[in-house]
Amino acid sequence: MSAVTVERLPGHVALVTIDRPEARNAVNGDVASGLEAAVDATEADDDIRAVVLTGAGREAFCAGADLKEVSAGRGSALRTERGGFAGFVYRERSKPWIAAVNGKALAGGTELVLACDLVVAVRQAAFGLPEVLRGLIAAAGGLYRLPRAIPPNIALELILTAGQLDAERAHGFGLVNRLVPEVDGLREAALALAGEIARNGPVAVRQSLRVAREANSGLDEAALRALTRDAFERVAASEDFKEGPRAFIEKRAPRWSGR
Repeated sequence: MSAVTVERLPGHVALVTIDRPEARNAVNGDVASGLEAAVDATEADDDIRAVVLTGAGREAFCAGADLKEVSAGRGSALRTERGGFAGFVYRERSKPWIAAVNGKALAGGTELVLACDLVVAVRQAAFGLPEVLRGLIAAAGGLYRLPRAIPPNIALELILTAGQLDAERAHGFGLVNRLVPEVDGLREAALALAGEIARNGPVAVRQSLRVAREANSGLDEAALRALTRDAFERVAASEDFKEGPRAFIEKRAPRWSGR
């Protein structure tokens, strides 16, 4: 059984699942290599326009690093050179990823969520960076991404106390885009959001995402303008740039080529 599965679904969407429910979907070497392979596969597939990442089962999205692996001296297997922790948190991706949080996302699980672009979560989900409980730190981006995603003082409290943030409060802070009452409706809600993205011009989506990701990166106004100009030029040179207006005039749905 693969620790990570990839399903290509209708509507130009892929569903990636961390499939270790018996270990609360904790990250081991198989998960890290599996997620890296999932990124490779979805990036290479021009038919995929949006990706949903979730965990198997009803209890946990991801419990973070598998501490049994770490204690056995296999901690280095939990990261890859290109992607960092879980083969994912630092990996460059041109397509939008949506975290579908089906339960607790703690430690590295929260860092996986923060590495995604959008978040759909069930009400019983929770987030947190409890590494200090074990004398560790959240070294996979959580220490600086969480204060960017929610009010900094709330993030600092979570980081220093090892506390948890429930999904409803996370939704209020804007970390969660869409809140789902029950786990049974999570997949449908996440795939619906992915579908809303996938119906749009693929080149325009990718280039818009490239610029928007840099909004809080520290780039100054001039650099952001230059990045936006470059993105516009790439879109204007695409076949989709002509197809969008043509479809509007002809009163039909666009037939995007993604080129």
